Amino acid sequence: MPEELEGLYYRGTLSPPAIEFASPQGKQLFTEALEGGTMEGFFKLISYYQTQSEINYCGIASLAMVFNALAIDPGRTWKGTGPWRWFDDTMLDSCEPLSKIKDEGVSFAKVAYSAYCNGANVEAFRTNESSIDDFRRHVISSASSSEDSHHVITSYHRQVFKQNGNGHYSPIGGYHAGRDMVLILDVARFKYPPHWMPLTLLWEAMDTIDESTGQHRGFMVISRSHKAFVSSLMHSSGHEDLKKVAKYLIEDVPPRMKLKDIKGVENILSVLFKSAPVDLKDFIKCVAEFWRQEDAGVFSSKIEKEEVLKLVEETELFKHLNRWLASEISSCKSLISFGFNENTVFHMKLSLLDQTCRKETNLTLAKADGAKPMTLVSGKIRTNGIDQGIDMLLVPSSLTSQSRNLLHPSTAGILTLLVLALRQRTWAGIKQENLLAQFNHLTSIDNLPTPLQLEVLHLRRQLHFLMIDLRGPSLSG
Repeated sequence: MPEELEGLYYRGTLSPPAIEFASPQGKQLFTEALEGGTMEGFFKLISYYQTQSEINYCGIASLAMVFNALAIDPGRTWKGTGPWRWFDDTMLDSCEPLSKIKDEGVSFAKVAYSAYCNGANVEAFRTNESSIDDFRRHVISSASSSEDSHHVITSYHRQVFKQNGNGHYSPIGGYHAGRDMVLILDVARFKYPPHWMPLTLLWEAMDTIDESTGQHRGFMVISRSHKAFVSSLMHSSGHEDLKKVAKYLIEDVPPRMKLKDIKGVENILSVLFKSAPVDLKDFIKCVAEFWRQEDAGVFSSKIEKEEVLKLVEETELFKHLNRWLASEISSCKSLISFGFNENTVFHMKLSLLDQTCRKETNLTLAKADGAKPMTLVSGKIRTNGIDQGIDMLLVPSSLTSQSRNLLHPSTAGILTLLVLALRQRTWAGIKQENLLAQFNHLTSIDNLPTPLQLEVLHLRRQLHFLMIDLRGPSLSG
């Protein structure tokens, strides 16, 4: 460093055996690895190399870098301007609000969840569930892939390297077979430059416990998904609400199935949904809003959305849910169960308007000068034994038959997807054997058409990610 800059410019000093990438020895390692064919993934990654924008953004900065290298479409424009579709770390808030990540960092499971929900395939491995040989194999595969089809992100503890900081994430940019060293493209470039590190020492740094979660760190292999999905939760801002719904469905529902008075399918549905947290409405809204988006990037097209909806509505489970929901709405029970007001119920289930909570209900087609036809709903509803008059004007766009499927998926359709996404062990407590067999048949995904089966598995995995590693911060940097 020039004398005049000393005291003005500071970065951390790498401790041996780390080797700075730009040093003569680092360049030699790069040349040898390039000749050995284990630097194939380097060029795309280095083209999109970025510095994390906040001290605890290393996990999501690593994802943004890898997503751009894999040319994953974010489904939205960068900073909302121009045609540029590009990831930066501030766009990756699907696992936690950015304010929380800024203060606390993000856990291993949540990084994997964010990757999955943003259109990537993810294989996540904690060190206690894999081996150093598995890790080396994945590193070599990624570094040698001429198609640049997948990349490795590592989660490790800096103290093992004698570096400043605690938990950290960064992608692997290459591998030197002769020295068994990996190139770490450190996203905290204000701290440390990219550097070579013995793979065995990196494994040791990964094989540590994240004190905030009590779980091992590890690595994940990220690749591009070519499957479009409808039921993505990625754009929801109600992370905590979604977690409450997931916890209820996965942990609280199974014991409820042991109740003695469960005697039929509709009874099961009542037990399942009538005790659900009010946050269930946010889940329904989240899926429905994503379904309505006309520009959803790589996630789904109009045709794919309509195909999934059609397949959902052809299931026997959907028919049961539709009947049950109609019964609930007609007696106003769902207003309490889901926390919806009357206006929301009408909009969610337009096909049931003529029977929703009514004593006397009329549908009238009205048209203002120069306007499209509108529907006026007027009549009486009974709530807690009291009749109340209502007059409600429905939005014209919600009534067009051409847009109904795409813009307004039914509540029954969304709940059908949700029930199918629950594993069959959820219903194991049902005491009547015939009923258990019937409901297992209704909720089995084995014989579902492939597009619907993949959609259900996608939603199931999202619920799984919501459930794991949810407690406590994970300071990183």
